[in-house]
Amino acid sequence: FRLRVDLTFYERDANLGQTSRHCADFGRGGYPSNLLLPSSHPLPVSSAMEALCLSTLLPRLPPDTIRTSFFSRLRRPSPPLLPILPRRTRANSRLPSVSPAAVSAPLVDLDDRSVSAKEKVGVDEGGEREGAEEFDWRAQWYPVAPVCDLDKRVPHAKRVLGLDLVVWWDKAAERWQVFEDSCPHRLAPLSEGRIDQWGRLQCVYHGWCFDAAGSCKYIPQAPADGPPVHTFKRACANVYPSFEQNKIVWFWPNSDPQFKDTAMKKKPPYIPELDDPSYTCTMGMRDLQYGYEVLIENLMDPAHVHYAHYGIMRLPKKPTSVTSVDREGGVPLDIMVPKIDISGFIAKQDNGYGTFIAPCLFYLSRDLTSNRGSDLSKVTKEESFASSQQKMKRVLLVFICIPVSPGRSRLIWVFPRNFAVWIDRIVPRWMFHVGQNLILDSDLYLLHIEEHKIASIGTSNWQKACFLPTKSDAMVVAFRKWLRKYSNNKVDWGTNLKSELPSTPPRQQLMDRYWTHSVQCSSCRGALKGLQVLEVSLQIISVALIGTVAAIKQNSMSTVTRSAIISVSILAFVASRWLSHFIYKNFYYHDYNHALR
Repeated sequence: FRLRVDLTFYERDANLGQTSRHCADFGRGGYPSNLLLPSSHPLPVSSAMEALCLSTLLPRLPPDTIRTSFFSRLRRPSPPLLPILPRRTRANSRLPSVSPAAVSAPLVDLDDRSVSAKEKVGVDEGGEREGAEEFDWRAQWYPVAPVCDLDKRVPHAKRVLGLDLVVWWDKAAERWQVFEDSCPHRLAPLSEGRIDQWGRLQCVYHGWCFDAAGSCKYIPQAPADGPPVHTFKRACANVYPSFEQNKIVWFWPNSDPQFKDTAMKKKPPYIPELDDPSYTCTMGMRDLQYGYEVLIENLMDPAHVHYAHYGIMRLPKKPTSVTSVDREGGVPLDIMVPKIDISGFIAKQDNGYGTFIAPCLFYLSRDLTSNRGSDLSKVTKEESFASSQQKMKRVLLVFICIPVSPGRSRLIWVFPRNFAVWIDRIVPRWMFHVGQNLILDSDLYLLHIEEHKIASIGTSNWQKACFLPTKSDAMVVAFRKWLRKYSNNKVDWGTNLKSELPSTPPRQQLMDRYWTHSVQCSSCRGALKGLQVLEVSLQIISVALIGTVAAIKQNSMSTVTRSAIISVSILAFVASRWLSHFIYKNFYYHDYNHALR
């Protein structure tokens, strides 16, 4: 066979380092300049380099540059080579190009206990991936909200994956239903409606009523003796498959009737500890002013905790062998991600495991059984429940990350543990949320600005713009690699949304707690009402006591009694002012200044 080498092609498109230098030396020796390959075998550049090594006429390459490929069989009978074509025709017959970024991506290898560089990811110059399975964002279960924060008396508006939803309680079936938040009549939001006395979802605009199947049951404007227009297909509301698991309502983002029984074939990822009565299950939820990708990255980054959350989190004591040189106490972290697949990955840490199950679930555990690491998509409910029966102290940090829209996300968190369970039974849930919201606020502004900077340089250039030299960033690198390999560096928002980020709002609106959490949380909403009543009551008591002292004649009350009443009045007023500040700071808006910590 004939073998010719195009030096400019390999040097320009491959950036193969030492291999390219061998080719350059060979080229200066005056060898031919065209490599003709079988048209039926478009091969990667690494295989072409192997072909150079197999030729008896060319200088040998180092053995570490040789990879097993189709060219290892070139000595066998092979298809006819392409004829020598004119230059213009040959230009269209070249091999698919491989970008230098994909070939020389600075990923830490397995020896460094990070993402394996041996797992091949091909990216061409246009950013498209080669040879990777596509992650289908529309064929997954997505959490909507915890059941404990849903009021059965009213419909609730939610947005997930760019879809506007309404969640409401079906009295007849005794289950939560998820509809598209749009009335087929005039597209008014059904979430602003009500549930009527027959348990149907009623649009508050014109009174159209829908049952659990989305069928229109009543149109007030249609005459009784007229055509049954309410039975027409266009009068039906769009219904999404829904499923309740782990005390959370999930939905399938496709309203096509063929997905009606999707829950029988595929269920959301299951965490047995959330249904185990020996574990606590105190949930929280908050909408965040940054996107899904940045949210997951932040949760996968344990190194930032000592600094971004300094003084507000209780951290485990460092081993005596590890010393820190600063006040915050940051130390090196040893994290390993041995494998990434389309279902996610498992990371090994010094004190446990971190598990990412695409697209929404990420949790940390100190006692993760090995059967969850074999195939994340095939963990059954029975296998998971068996692993939860161990009689040892265990605690999990469970984070459910929901893509809402570009630049917006929602976090559901729950930290189940099987010890000190009595604390959660005595302390109300909103008291836990006060501290947990403060943790979210402490890095909210940082992440919002970071996301806009990443968007300005392009998500495909993330690894070039960010410098991650330590093992503590292994999970962040792994997630970005998963996103690049299986989803082309982005979330599939469908055709209804643009991928552009919203502009940065004022700081008070960016870090708002009232609309992002307090209104949506049943515990915080009830506590807020109770505290506001207490605040007003203290003010009334203060004024009433002062009025009482003023109305009573001086001789009718002793000096001690008068002084005591005045003191109580002052204390009630001071308490009301302190309570007002407490309410605003913990339920409405809490600014955070790292420099003063």
